[in-house]
Amino acid sequence: MPSLSHVIEVFFDTYDIFLKGMLLTLQVTAVSILIAIFIGLFFAFLKISGIKVLEWIAYAYIYLVRGTPLIVQIFIFYFGMTNLNISAFWSVALGLAFHNGAYIAEIFRGTIQSIDKGQMEAGRSLGMSRVLTMRRIILPQAFRRALPPLGNQFIIGLKDSSLAAFIGMYELFNVATTKGANDFDNMTYLLIVAVYYLFLVYLISALVGMLEKKLSVSD
Repeated sequence: MPSLSHVIEVFFDTYDIFLKGMLLTLQVTAVSILIAIFIGLFFAFLKISGIKVLEWIAYAYIYLVRGTPLIVQIFIFYFGMTNLNISAFWSVALGLAFHNGAYIAEIFRGTIQSIDKGQMEAGRSLGMSRVLTMRRIILPQAFRRALPPLGNQFIIGLKDSSLAAFIGMYELFNVATTKGANDFDNMTYLLIVAVYYLFLVYLISALVGMLEKKLSVSD
């Protein structure tokens, strides 16, 4: 086990390369979550559509994602898109989006269905269409209720991005394992990368908390 002084010394000696890896980790996480939100909303609407075929499609997608490992999904995107010359970054981003979209779909489905059905009826009675009522009345409330579980899913997506190391993307975890192997000092670099992940998790948690506070309204 390396000494604390040694870990601190290596931490400051390698901060520049770790910052580059952290930036790449944040980029792939942000892009994947943004895409996943749209995927999740789409399949959430399919699941609550009341149309059996569309509900079955949503169920099949969610079951497929939950029933297969994320690393397998990322590898499928990476090797399956070789002919399209898609970079490792986009392979990971799409793989993570495909994976997280299923869980976000269930989050949105639950929060949308938790809104009192009378609000849809009230919107229709005012002359708004179902789509307009959903967009102006139901979705804003559903999004507010979805923030805590969405924040947890964002954190999971951040940590899952470490699997990008297995296809050669030089993000945080790959930086740590590569430097550890080169310097024959794996434990030191693993402890350092853990600090970076803890900082990023704290940052996301704080941002979600601020957004929750901003959107909170009196019941």
